[in-house]
Amino acid sequence: MTSSDAALTRLLSDARTWAAQDPDPATAAALTELVRLTDEGAAGARQELADSFSGTLQFGTAGLRAALGAGPNRMNRVVVRRAAAGLAAFLGSAVAQAAPGTRPRAVVGYDARYNSDIFAEETAAIFTAAGIETFLMPAALPTPLLAYAVRALDCDGGVMVTASHNPPQDNGYKVYLGRHAVEESGRGAQIVAPYDALIAAEIDAVGALDSIALAAGGWTVLDPSIATDYEAAVAALAVPERFPARELKIVLTPMHGVGGETAVAVLKAAGFTDVTLVAEQAEPDPDFPTVNFPNPEEPGALDLALETAARVDADIVIANDPDADRAAVAAKDPDTGAWRMLRGDEVGALLGAHVVARLATDGAAGGAAAGVFANSIVSSRLLARIAAAAGYAHEETLTGFKWIARVPGLLYGYEEALGYCVAPSLVRDKDGISAAVLIAELAAAAKAEGKTIFDTLDELYLVHGLHASDQLSIRVADLGLLDAMMNRLRVSPPDSFGGSAVETAADLAEGSEQLPPTDGLLYLTKDGSRVIIRPSGTEPKLKCYLEVIRSVGSAAELPQARLEARAALDGVLADVREALGL
Repeated sequence: MTSSDAALTRLLSDARTWAAQDPDPATAAALTELVRLTDEGAAGARQELADSFSGTLQFGTAGLRAALGAGPNRMNRVVVRRAAAGLAAFLGSAVAQAAPGTRPRAVVGYDARYNSDIFAEETAAIFTAAGIETFLMPAALPTPLLAYAVRALDCDGGVMVTASHNPPQDNGYKVYLGRHAVEESGRGAQIVAPYDALIAAEIDAVGALDSIALAAGGWTVLDPSIATDYEAAVAALAVPERFPARELKIVLTPMHGVGGETAVAVLKAAGFTDVTLVAEQAEPDPDFPTVNFPNPEEPGALDLALETAARVDADIVIANDPDADRAAVAAKDPDTGAWRMLRGDEVGALLGAHVVARLATDGAAGGAAAGVFANSIVSSRLLARIAAAAGYAHEETLTGFKWIARVPGLLYGYEEALGYCVAPSLVRDKDGISAAVLIAELAAAAKAEGKTIFDTLDELYLVHGLHASDQLSIRVADLGLLDAMMNRLRVSPPDSFGGSAVETAADLAEGSEQLPPTDGLLYLTKDGSRVIIRPSGTEPKLKCYLEVIRSVGSAAELPQARLEARAALDGVLADVREALGL
């Protein structure tokens, strides 16, 4: 027997063993069919089968996320049961050490993707059997609501079953820690190291599948009031006595996700009653039929929303991704008359300036003691300038809200990938619904003064400089290509971008006093241009983040400054492509 024959025999044996123990008849049947086709020599079936059993889906700081299907390298009931059992063991141990005699508490939420409700209910059953006081969300609800519940219910842990904005074939398992299970700054936030490794070790230690106990009941299905409590708390973020304008025509799309009902309720409770839902995308649909990718960042994802906005003559478009933890914004650009989606950095700066204005109306004195503004290292440097000018401290973090949410004294944080935390005391994570309330508030305030949000941006540029950014994302089929491209840069580092010499080159994998190690490279040039290149943590992509800054003396200089910034970005972009060998 050749090694290839032996490998195929092992693969078929592993698959048959999995199918025999699989508690899900649908995945068991699909796997049995794959085995039959592979046995008959179908190359495509063998490739799919081999990938499904090519390794065990690894639990990390993003929890779990993968395509649905049978096998250890897919999202399914076997993998989720093992993850739930491992997490239950971790919570039991952590709480026993921190607060002996205290019963652990956990809450489980889910979105409307395929199998989300099943994965959530089985998690609740496993937690309950492990002695954890467990709460299950009453329906498919947004991720921010689960993050809110972890804090509101004083839980030690939380699980959200979602793949956020991934393609329809995916699902995921996002973990939050709270109360006794984590340090104060991380309570209610997503996990970071070392908790991911500690939980992963407990998952690895789980025995045979039939050793995992599932309770027949005993968990608490939460009353729908958990959602109305969140809605009331978020709506109360609006301050009509200071920003009274409410005349704003909003088009909202939940992008076939679970945020529509909640977002409309919150906006209306905050006084924004003229909200038009994009009809074709209003209801949850796990197939996401009107978009190629249910991600507002993807080209074409907002087409239906922009068509609706043009038809109803809206002032602004707000788009949430399917689990509503992100928010995209579009408006009519007065320079071109065309609708344009704002970059995440543009919205991040607008919200940052608006938070400063709200604090100023509170009579806040500023200063580091008053709180901190934060953004990820790949986001624009504009927020740091806005915060400094107002007397607030500012911090940069690694990419991901698991880091931003942990900044002590956080007042406001954002990342360029459309994630905004405007109320860290309510939700210690990005929240596209609370962000929508403040976006509406600042847009209505601008409209009342005869301006647009683009005018508000220009005012920031006049004070702090025109910050222009762009991105290059390279999707790969083979993850090994990401390592190859990063190695190419480390072996042959570029000496200039856009005609400006590199003055600082930092390998982020080495870490620093400010940042833990992460796989990424940062370059700063003599003219202040910045390039950061890193592999994505959630998708098979290499992501390149570019920013240039141009001083602007007057409003009359802005058009020329924009042209110069765009030309500079194009030059930097060309050099990035060359450095990567594209």
